[in-house]
Amino acid sequence: MDLVVFDVVVIGGGPAGRALARACAQEGLGTAIVDRHPHRPWTATYGAWADELPPDTPTRAISTTVRAYAREEHLIPRTYVVLDNARLHELPEAVTVLQRPEEARYTFNATGARKGRAEQTAVGTVIESDCTETTLMDWRGGDTFLYTVPLGGNRLLVEETCLARRPGMPLSELRERLHARLTPGGTEERVRFPLDAPRAGGTAFGAAAGFIHPATGYSVATSLALAPKVARAMKAGEDPSHVIWSRKARIVHAMRRFGLEALLRLDAEQTRDFFELFFQLDVELQRAYLSGREDVAGTAAAMARLFRAAPWRLRAKLVNTW
Repeated sequence: MDLVVFDVVVIGGGPAGRALARACAQEGLGTAIVDRHPHRPWTATYGAWADELPPDTPTRAISTTVRAYAREEHLIPRTYVVLDNARLHELPEAVTVLQRPEEARYTFNATGARKGRAEQTAVGTVIESDCTETTLMDWRGGDTFLYTVPLGGNRLLVEETCLARRPGMPLSELRERLHARLTPGGTEERVRFPLDAPRAGGTAFGAAAGFIHPATGYSVATSLALAPKVARAMKAGEDPSHVIWSRKARIVHAMRRFGLEALLRLDAEQTRDFFELFFQLDVELQRAYLSGREDVAGTAAAMARLFRAAPWRLRAKLVNTW
């Protein structure tokens, strides 16, 4: 019989994989992570709603004022943060770093999303600015939106973003649009990931498990929030798959996939109408759709309220999807 050295092996050293490895080690599980480049820093900017995150999540910038623009300006009464990549990258000494997988009771694939057909793409630049406010979306420029978030230290990330397109909008086009708005800084950030990627086979975690929100592209906060719960389940001898994908989470994900299909059907004017209605919803309904991974009732209520408020020309597009 082969000797099982580890309780848990996590394959993939990104934010999701390292979050799960840390959580497992904190539960006293023998934990290893497979990361062939363990000292490579992360260059992506990870933003999240503060109320989605565990209370001890390290952040490097906080915005208590968050705005969105569709037809009108909307103030979103939630706090938005940029995560501290350096601290999220850290692992406790109890976690063994491997170059290749070894035997374990539980092996998790945290290598990132597989290919999909619908993509979110963006090109950003970092400029000097003392702005402390986040603009989540500014749709006033056409069929792409501007996303701006402070990074701390008088630095501001400004991104030209295509929320969802099948196939994704080329980065060269987004770069051209961004440079038409402002003089770029010295640092460019490029974003491309699938919104409809299938879940990887076997036990998966993070984007590999399909955590990416199909209508927004967010996934890191979900990984950080679920990692301790998954670790506790394994410590208790329970099946972690029931935590990763509960019945309610599967239902909500299916509803969000409908939302993605609706967005893909809209032209630029209809997209602005859609988000004008969305940001007019009560904040709790906004929160349910954006952040309520297991909130079936809240997600359904948000979608129903938006549909009832939509003009007939927008309803015609939505009804064929929803």
